[in-house]
Amino acid sequence: MKLPKPRIPPLTEGEWTDEQRKVLEPIKAAQPFYNVLGTLSRHWDAAQKFTVWAYHVMGETSRIGAREREILILRVGWLCQAEYEWGQHVIFAREAGLTDAEIASIKVGPEAACWTPFEAALLRAADELHHDSCISDGTWAELAERYDTLQLMDVVFAVGQYHLVSMALNSFGVQLDPGVKGF
Repeated sequence: MKLPKPRIPPLTEGEWTDEQRKVLEPIKAAQPFYNVLGTLSRHWDAAQKFTVWAYHVMGETSRIGAREREILILRVGWLCQAEYEWGQHVIFAREAGLTDAEIASIKVGPEAACWTPFEAALLRAADELHHDSCISDGTWAELAERYDTLQLMDVVFAVGQYHLVSMALNSFGVQLDPGVKGF
């Protein structure tokens, strides 16, 4: 972890407003209540807007399949050294069918031998967006052989979203959730 303790601690259930309780109680009842949500909930107006976008990137309206999305997200988490992001998305990546060897290879990048040419292009896209804020013509062309316009847009949206998330996690000091391993 970049920070050994939170700069902004997660909002506790005892601190929830009535409005927050209406939204957060069903989430807490249905799934683990992640430290990231508790932390973002301190800025309630922003959190409500943020989660709408986050549910697009992670949800059914995104045109990118779960496996490919998790490859992108894990690469961003690694490049940004966002340990919380990495730990959470290792869990999601396994659910999306990535093996532990593939997850470890995300740290190596597109040069790792396990990737299909398309998966290597996804990793290159994440690297290029991270370093240059633009996907190169060559990588774009490789992705466009398989992805339509909306999917290409969703690649950029996913990488951008998780850069923002990584910056927030690292800067706010969001700590790993119980039972989640980091790097």
